Amino acid sequence: MKNRLTLFLLSFSLLAYGQAKQDTSKKLKEVVIKPYFSPQSLLRATGAVDIIDATALEKQLPQSFVAAMNTIAGLRMEERSPGSYRLSIRGSLLRSPFGIRNVKIYFDDFPLTDAGGNSYLNALDVAAAGSIQILKGPQSSLYGANSGGVILINSPQTGTTSPNSVALNVTGGSFGLFRQHLSLGKTWKKYRFNLTQAYQRSNGYRDHSGMERKYIQLSQQWDYSRSSNLKALFFYSDLHYETPGGLTAAQYALNPAWSRPAAGEIRSAVEQQAGIYSKTGFAGISNTWNINSNFKQVTAVFGSYTDFKNPFITNYEHRKEFTLGIRTYVSYEKKTTDVNWQFNLGLEGAGTHTDFSNRGNNFGEAGTLTAADQLHAATNFAFAHLHADLKEKLFIELSASANLYRYSYESTYPEIIAEKTNSFNTQIMPRLALSYLLVPEVSLRGSVSRGYSPPTLSEIRASDNIINVDLQPENGWNYETGLKYQAAGQRFILDVTGFYYRLKNAIVRRANENDTDYFINAGGTKQWGLETSLSGTIITPNQSHFIQGLQLSSAYTLSRFTFDDYFDRSVNLSGKSLTGVPKNMITSSISVQLSEHFNLFLQHTYSSRIPLTDANTVYANEYHLMQGRIGWKSLSIAGIPLEIFAGADNIFDSKYSLGNDLNAAGGRYLNAAATRNFYGGLTVNFQK
Repeated sequence: MKNRLTLFLLSFSLLAYGQAKQDTSKKLKEVVIKPYFSPQSLLRATGAVDIIDATALEKQLPQSFVAAMNTIAGLRMEERSPGSYRLSIRGSLLRSPFGIRNVKIYFDDFPLTDAGGNSYLNALDVAAAGSIQILKGPQSSLYGANSGGVILINSPQTGTTSPNSVALNVTGGSFGLFRQHLSLGKTWKKYRFNLTQAYQRSNGYRDHSGMERKYIQLSQQWDYSRSSNLKALFFYSDLHYETPGGLTAAQYALNPAWSRPAAGEIRSAVEQQAGIYSKTGFAGISNTWNINSNFKQVTAVFGSYTDFKNPFITNYEHRKEFTLGIRTYVSYEKKTTDVNWQFNLGLEGAGTHTDFSNRGNNFGEAGTLTAADQLHAATNFAFAHLHADLKEKLFIELSASANLYRYSYESTYPEIIAEKTNSFNTQIMPRLALSYLLVPEVSLRGSVSRGYSPPTLSEIRASDNIINVDLQPENGWNYETGLKYQAAGQRFILDVTGFYYRLKNAIVRRANENDTDYFINAGGTKQWGLETSLSGTIITPNQSHFIQGLQLSSAYTLSRFTFDDYFDRSVNLSGKSLTGVPKNMITSSISVQLSEHFNLFLQHTYSSRIPLTDANTVYANEYHLMQGRIGWKSLSIAGIPLEIFAGADNIFDSKYSLGNDLNAAGGRYLNAAATRNFYGGLTVNFQK
């Protein structure tokens, strides 16, 4: 059936292409990105950069970032249960069993990743993002410590096209899904604000997998002079989700909707009320000063506080995390007849203080104190960046950063340990990249960059409550080349990227028999990869035919990632495939605009089997996933525009695990994803 449906979609697109008269008078909007300080066309980007815009986000499942993120070649996002995100770029999932690590995330002008290395992406509601840029591969030269890549999230810019705007969305669906978000935009001359409020809850597909998130966000901009502006961002998130726990293969076969049962003296996930309670407040303010037509200066200060509680099967963890930081740079740009160039010089520094405490878990209640520690991480780096555009043909970028990372720790229970500091050597992270425009439609690019990522505080002090002072940073060199083709009017876009990444001191997770975790350095990895994406507008937007638009897109990821010089105790695992990484992933979609009212979107995702142990003795099965959405726009009530939409996820009703527990104790690797499910809702927009 899956093959027949694929052939049907292909035949349908070719038939539409042959029968519909093209309206070539409409040109699609040029895609402009801003990955390295200055706007540039996507065609001439020197690195592997992708963008998920507001239109793309709107087509995907409304309750999660997962489906949208997985349309990007080289990126994999998982959700072990509703609200429990994991994200990796080019295999970085290896050290991210319960969150997001070695990928740096920025929200507008501010780092969302704290100095301790943690990124609470699941604190954000989908409505918090207006667009997302993905920079694949090491970007330590400009964005500090990371070995996987960088995610740049931009907040919605409502209120920019009209002085007043209001949007209300309400969605309901299977497994008790309810989601609501409200957006307000207002402009007064030189001041603009955007307010986003959201609420989401779900019972989840599995037993004990419910979630609830309350979210509010405010972004503001004040153009207080002709040459300067202030931007401010604030959000507060109150997130709770239950963690059902991993299942063995036998339990998964009997009933994938089970939560983890009791085993011997270890209680079940339900008995222990296992889950996450996370409250996060974030605030940042940035000032841009355009000193003259060539010179500008940008300074951003930011801070966050997270209260994190995790009643787990075997203990009750409580963390209080407080972060303060600053990012500032100056930029000088000069344009001449033959050369346009820009130079940037800046620094970023942040400190995160974390109070850790662990107690016994008495049926979801914190019990007797078992361990208490305080850790402080400080990350500082200075960076310089130079780019030159020669006759709008050759684009060269040269950048580097000097990274300094240290942490201190002290213990108050069960024994008192005075404060000690562990500092890593200063690391120089260079990047050299270029792109060359062969013809107006084709560009070639290449880059060499070094990545660096120290262990996070949650890896230094894992759930075994032991401070691992021997854990070292991972680092490596990445070599990359690519080609991009962009037809006139952006009708068709082809992007092909090949890379080789040699990582040393790779950090991997280990699990003790009592279900506590610890991390070790595992030699290195060799990562050969190929990423391709193709998108085409078969029928350009028009108003003269029944089919008023037709777009196809596809992304393919080939990952030949293996361990290198890696021994697990006395066993040589060199040459084994990298844990948690499928060798092949394909995502394809079709978007159809029917008349001026109806739109249809279908997306198919394929993942090959996934190794779940470093020794490659256990694999998660391959799977196919189909989802779809249909919307009816151009409705109105009392003159207010209205859209009604409905969608389905896992249309094939595939049985698959999305968010496997790697190297899990007791063989509890599998976290079943939802069966076939549906959603529907409406959106009201008002602008004046």
